[in-house]
Amino acid sequence: MTDKLFFDTDCISSFLWVKEENILLKLYPGRIVLPKQVFEELSNPSIPHIRRKVNELFLNGEISTKEILVGTEEFNLYYNLAISPPKGEKLIGKGEAAAITLAKTYNGIIASNNLRDISKYVEKYGLEHVATGDILVAALNKGYIDEIIGNQIWTNMIRKKRMLPTATFTDYIKTIK
Repeated sequence: MTDKLFFDTDCISSFLWVKEENILLKLYPGRIVLPKQVFEELSNPSIPHIRRKVNELFLNGEISTKEILVGTEEFNLYYNLAISPPKGEKLIGKGEAAAITLAKTYNGIIASNNLRDISKYVEKYGLEHVATGDILVAALNKGYIDEIIGNQIWTNMIRKKRMLPTATFTDYIKTIK
């Protein structure tokens, strides 16, 4: 089975805000999963165009959602990450916690830009991880975009207040070579 990608809010929002979700759909057809917490965050009525797009993608079967059920082992992990962490552990966001939990439970990949909060858990649970930059590099490698388009998308993401690790896509590519 091909691994599912469990997105947190920030990572999928990077593409939704700049209307480039088609890149995700080309790269990961049938593999994009939004934890229920992320789906609900994106359904915020104060951002109607994002809500409409997420609902459209869901209704068309291009993305799916997954709920973490109370009383399950995965709920216990989610609870320890997002609600009441053990003493000395830092609370992380509900979207990140849900994506980590589901990626661990279903041997999937976590798609998140929030390395500061999640890197400890990616390492602890041996999770595969991708961020917005990795996704754009994959699109470049598949020929879906070129470097010029990648830079335009990157700039548009930054304009929409997305936190990316470098000023340009070209700079990002240099960091991974």
